Amino acid sequence: MSGRVYRLHSTLELPLEDVMDYFENDPELPPEVENVDITRRNNTLIIKAVSADDNLSKYTPTAQLKASVTENRVYEEEPPRAGAPNWGDEEEEEIPSELVEFACFKGDLETVLQNTALQYPMFLVLREIAMLSEKGTLTAITEESDELQATRIVEGEVRAASVEVVENPQQNGSSDSGINWRDNKFIS
Repeated sequence: MSGRVYRLHSTLELPLEDVMDYFENDPELPPEVENVDITRRNNTLIIKAVSADDNLSKYTPTAQLKASVTENRVYEEEPPRAGAPNWGDEEEEEIPSELVEFACFKGDLETVLQNTALQYPMFLVLREIAMLSEKGTLTAITEESDELQATRIVEGEVRAASVEVVENPQQNGSSDSGINWRDNKFIS
């Protein structure tokens, strides 16, 4: 399988427990990825590809997914809004809640999906993780078998996406579209 990731933007958030369960249940990984190494350093989760190809040098950094880990309070029911009327001398009931750790895959290509060896297969893994997420989006432009593909997953559901090729506005020869910072008399 050959492929390449050109653009990627992610705002995915899902419980860390869901991510760990996904990998503990032996998911079907792309053929180039034998396994993944999962490391947690403070508030950072790193999911690194282990190559199935013996010809790939052990010193070659393989692709890795990087997420920040945050704690969020999750309520069993919606908490009352601030400023809501308080009728009488009722005691405030504490709404049952718990602190849950979330893996947040947020950012662009080099922030979320790092290194180029096995980058496309690890994108496919990220796409599967996006299908588990109930919050956030994953958008990407990739190439597989010499064909561009657009990916858009919103809150765990695949949505319509397309790639549109447009002319580069810089090629039109008009310099009126921006400021020429090099020859600006106001900047010395």
